[in-house]
Amino acid sequence: MVTASLVKELREKTGAGMMDCKKVLTETDGDMEKAIELLRERGIAKAAKKSDRVAAEGIVAAYVADGAKLGSVVEVNSETDFVAKNEDFQKFVSDIAKQIAEKNPATVEELLAQKSISDEAKTVQEVLTDKIATIGENISIRRFARYETSGLVEKYIHGDGKIGVLVEMENGNAELAKDVCMQIAAAKPEYLDRDSVPEERVNKEMEILKVQAMNEGKPAQIAEKIVQGRIGKFYSEICLVDQIFVKDPDKKVIDLLKSNNAKVIRFERFEKGEGIEKKEENFAEEVMKQINQ
Repeated sequence: MVTASLVKELREKTGAGMMDCKKVLTETDGDMEKAIELLRERGIAKAAKKSDRVAAEGIVAAYVADGAKLGSVVEVNSETDFVAKNEDFQKFVSDIAKQIAEKNPATVEELLAQKSISDEAKTVQEVLTDKIATIGENISIRRFARYETSGLVEKYIHGDGKIGVLVEMENGNAELAKDVCMQIAAAKPEYLDRDSVPEERVNKEMEILKVQAMNEGKPAQIAEKIVQGRIGKFYSEICLVDQIFVKDPDKKVIDLLKSNNAKVIRFERFEKGEGIEKKEENFAEEVMKQINQ
């Protein structure tokens, strides 16, 4: 059954009209992913990004040691935005970012078992438990990345901890690395370059582009050539080095790097709450249930 909420969700993900959304959801028996794919094949919608999911609260923090050879980025979640603005919570997250860089845990579980750099008498887990008791909300360390290099590590935090970026580069300088971090924060690349994109992902995109071209009335042979022309736009959206440089639309990121004899080795972009489904509370309904009981 196609519900109004499903239609609304598809509209928000794709920007397509209500009737178009209802039609494809009916055709796909309410399968959201198939409906998005069908809209794209018909040229009605753009690709829905995985980041377009309900967010949870918390902050992303990053740390780069003196010398810029070592750095980390971490996401720590809380239940409310109010707690995310708490100075005690923010310091705890900053300490965790530094702990990750200096102590090099392999997993969140290993991190929690380490002695805390902020209180050596306790483990990170014990410090976390104390914070939960003091603050009064559930707090969890969700994910982190750590880079150590002979090159250069740089970080960038956007929007009071909403987005955090960590970049490792060869050559270049701090100013260039910061520009690359800001590019990643703003343009959301999924991969470094074309070689990094899984073959399955490329093949799927080419299939969609071909169906789009044929739906425009193009013969199969012409459609194939159109796909080759359009696939470049796909790469320019998801690959960092193929993207237009946000600070200078006349350049691509690859041009910026080449002009500085620099190379991006890897990057990580964390967006607060990305992919976490947040429970929606209906307090009015909850109160009515209690009254009726």
